[in-house]
Order: sequence, then C-alpha cells, then structure tokens
Amino acid sequence: MNGDSAVLAPPVMDKRTIVLAGILFLLCLVTVVGNGFITAALGIEWLLRRRLNPCDKLLVSLGASRLCLQWVVVEKSIYLMLYPRAFLYNPVMQFFSFQWDFLNTTTLWFSAWLSVFYCLKIATFTHPAFLWLKGKVTRWVPWMLLSSLGLSSVSTILFFIGNQYLYQDYLRDLHMWNISGNGIRRFYEKFYFFPLKMITWTVPTVVFLVGMVLLITSLGRHAKKALLTVSGSWDASVQAHVKALLALISFAILFTSYFLSLVLITAGVFPPQKLQYWIWQVVIYMCAAMHPIILLLSNPRLRTMLHRRWCPMSGAS
Repeated sequence: MNGDSAVLAPPVMDKRTIVLAGILFLLCLVTVVGNGFITAALGIEWLLRRRLNPCDKLLVSLGASRLCLQWVVVEKSIYLMLYPRAFLYNPVMQFFSFQWDFLNTTTLWFSAWLSVFYCLKIATFTHPAFLWLKGKVTRWVPWMLLSSLGLSSVSTILFFIGNQYLYQDYLRDLHMWNISGNGIRRFYEKFYFFPLKMITWTVPTVVFLVGMVLLITSLGRHAKKALLTVSGSWDASVQAHVKALLALISFAILFTSYFLSLVLITAGVFPPQKLQYWIWQVVIYMCAAMHPIILLLSNPRLRTMLHRRWCPMSGAS
C-alpha cells in the first residue's frame, strides 16, 4: 500500500507485539521532542530576526518536515486502531497517505541537500568545479528548498492518482473486489507503486550518500594530516575532526538504515501480520529518533541552544 511502510498496521496482539508497540511509542516521543526542539529553536530565531543562515534554513526545514511526518504517523495509527478493518484506499486513508508520501519525500530531499551543503562548505577539495560550487551553494539554498517541495509534490500526486484509481475500481466492483481486487492491487503495488517509490526514494538517497562520502573522505584526509603534523599526539584539532567524522558516519549509517528499512517493508519482505514487520518498524523509528539527536549534538548552534534551554543558570554565568 502506498505510504504505509512507516505506519503501524493492525497488529496481532501477542506479548511481543505489545512490547514492540511500546518501544515504537517511546521512539515516537523521542523523535517528536528532538525535531520539535530544532524546529522551535530555529523557527523562533527566524521569526524574530527575519533572517537565518542557509544551513539553519535547511535544518529547520528538515526538523519541521520530520515533526509533521511523525504526527501523521501517530494520527494514522490511532485511526487504524479505532477502525482496524478500514479499506486501505478509502478517502481517510488516502488523506493520510497523501501527507505521508509528501512529508517523507521532503524529509529525504532536505537530508540530501543538507549533506550537499555540508560537503561544499566544509570539504577542502581544490578542483575548480568544486570551488565554483562552494561559492554558489549559499545562494542555492532557497532553490534547494523549493526543488524539494516541487519534486515531492509531483511524486505525491502520482501516488495519489494510483490510490484513487484503486478506490474507484473498488467502488465500481464492490461485491467482486475480494476476488478480482487483490490481483489488481498486487499488480499496482508491483508495477506502479514500488518502482515509483524506488525512484522517489533512491535519487535523494544517492545525493545524500555522495555528499557524505566526499565530506568524510575530505575530513579523513585532513584529520590524518593534522595527526601527522602534531607527531601522533591527539590535540584539540584532531579530536574535533574525529568527532565530526564519527557524527557524519553515524548520520550516514542511520539514514541508509532508514532507507533500506523502507525498501524492505515496501517490497513485502516483512508482511504486517508477522513479528518481523514490527521489528523492522522499531529499526525505522530508531533511525528516525537518532537523526535529530545527532544533529543536536554535532551542530554548535543547536548544542548551545539546547544547553541554554536546560541549563539557564550556567548559560547566564
């Protein structure tokens, strides 16, 4: 089903499923709090000062997209618990899927452009093309945001068209749907939804990974050079580079895990009725919960805001 790979499907209520559902709920809270803080902190600053640096614009857009995505998942989960036998393509489910598809795609694209931005601003490659891009990337941030919204809108409309066709076919042949409808649904999922999802998700993922690989390579060389310069001792500069590398590698691993989890569930490797489905749901939500934590700890401005929020007395001193 379109847009349901990160949605809590009606579970088989055994003890293990209940435990996993509880873990999902806790991860949901962590994700909401982390992305909510990023969105609120940078969003308030943007409103008060009427301006925000390009990197923070990408960060607040990413945080807001993830925050809204999380609430859509919660709302859809509540609906499925109240109406477990609801038709998967009814208007309410289509409304939830429309939001999920749009917000999930914008999240992937915002993450990809953030990776590109970090790569161009931090990496130290000397190729003329790279230096030209480095000088232009700040001006391109508004276009990055607009392109993310545009590409997400196009893919979401295509998903909606497929869902709407299945719903209309269901209404036309209501009594025969159980016989013929499952075959039509499987055909659309295999030859329409799945290829479209792969294109929609893979392109920003490749952009993200290319930016991360280049940035990690550059920082790795710089850290090695700095380590040799100080005769093997771990000074502050080397420690800073190592911390940055660890943060980037963790971010890349979590992003890739999230992408692979979506692909595996969408491919039907883990059916919703099986326990493995819930285990992979935990993997997805754990990745989603760790992303804002890494951003909060690795970004100096966000780390300072977080410290002032929770330790106001120490910040005042």
